[in-house]
Amino acid sequence: MTMNDLNMRAQKIRMLALDVDGVLTDGCIYYGNEGEELKSFSIKDGLGIKLLQQDDIEVVIITGRSSEIVARRAQELGIAEVVQGREDKLTALREICSHRQLNTDQCAYMGDDLPDLAAVRAAGIGMAPADAADQLRAAADWISEFNGGAGAVRQACEQLLSWRGSLKQRLADFD
Repeated sequence: MTMNDLNMRAQKIRMLALDVDGVLTDGCIYYGNEGEELKSFSIKDGLGIKLLQQDDIEVVIITGRSSEIVARRAQELGIAEVVQGREDKLTALREICSHRQLNTDQCAYMGDDLPDLAAVRAAGIGMAPADAADQLRAAADWISEFNGGAGAVRQACEQLLSWRGSLKQRLADFD
């Protein structure tokens, strides 16, 4: 796919759907002594999400696991739609799109492993972190130079804004 194709596709994007483990996190699950589950999220990714939201691109989460931690992080970021416990990511993406009267080509999707593969292929722009599974990277339209949980989402958000021609405007708010 050419850069011009991505620029054109990005103009249609109205939503970014994100997986959690391996995309918003490093893919590791940590357990405390009391059995509590811990996850690490990047603050930089959070700012990227806020920049997208300022450009009227909704961000949603679709994850195969269920966790209160994910719901809390989503609430902090103003992400209203969080679909947890869904292994069939494409079906979940289509359901979310249907509720918003969107087509999947109006969505970008960032995933890192095989459960995300069909959604990445169906999305208007399929995205992956650098450390995604080989099959997913092969299917993605764009691959971050950063690993999941280490700035991949931030770079994806900035790339979408760049393709849409609004990155400079969003960054100017910080000057």
